[in-house]
Amino acid sequence: METIDHVLIVDDDRGIRELLAGYLEKNGMRVSLAANGRQMRAALEQGAPDLIVLDLMMPGEDGLVLCRELRAGKFRSVPVVMLTARNEEADRIVGLEMGADDYLPKPFAVRELLARIRAVLRRARMLPPGMQVTESAPMLAFGDWRLDTTARHLLDAEGTMVALSGAEYRLLRVFLDHPQRVLTRDQLLNLTQGRQADQFDRSIDLMVSRLRQRLRDVAREPRYIKTLRSEGYVFSAAVTAIGDPQ
Repeated sequence: METIDHVLIVDDDRGIRELLAGYLEKNGMRVSLAANGRQMRAALEQGAPDLIVLDLMMPGEDGLVLCRELRAGKFRSVPVVMLTARNEEADRIVGLEMGADDYLPKPFAVRELLARIRAVLRRARMLPPGMQVTESAPMLAFGDWRLDTTARHLLDAEGTMVALSGAEYRLLRVFLDHPQRVLTRDQLLNLTQGRQADQFDRSIDLMVSRLRQRLRDVAREPRYIKTLRSEGYVFSAAVTAIGDPQ
């Protein structure tokens, strides 16, 4: 029996909520609605949806606050597509850093949102051929670092915690799951955000730069993330799964 995807729409605009609900339901999805953070939490108490469409610009608790809350709690693995009335690149990057899986500026075509939702769901459920994730382990060790996959933060050689944004964590996990393998920008976008790059999209380059800063990796002589001109990136360090984080 085919599973029906369940989408939770969180937006303070009633017209947008009803428009999206009608369109997604006509395309075979089950939809729940919430106008604010309180209603979102109440909806989540009924069970985790397959994906959350979350408006950035809401009064009170905005989408960034709610996305950060989702990523810090038991719903951290639920994909989030963020909507916003602003179309600045900085706003998009902030949304992705807070843990959103994709970002769509208003006004938008409902067909494009549906396509984004389906792409993010595909990415969440399966990887491209030959791209398999390592077995789940509480810790992944590489070089002078350990990644706590439960708390989603880094530990350096002295055990000092380095917090990661949602986007940084997802990108690092992709690299750790595929060490010594060349990953193109398209593959990295697909695996971290569920979409393909357009001609002028440089968000992956920006996130790699920020991740290098977290790892204290010098771009000119990188120890961990190496750039292959016209090809992409490769994580060059060996990765070891540790069963017990203690």
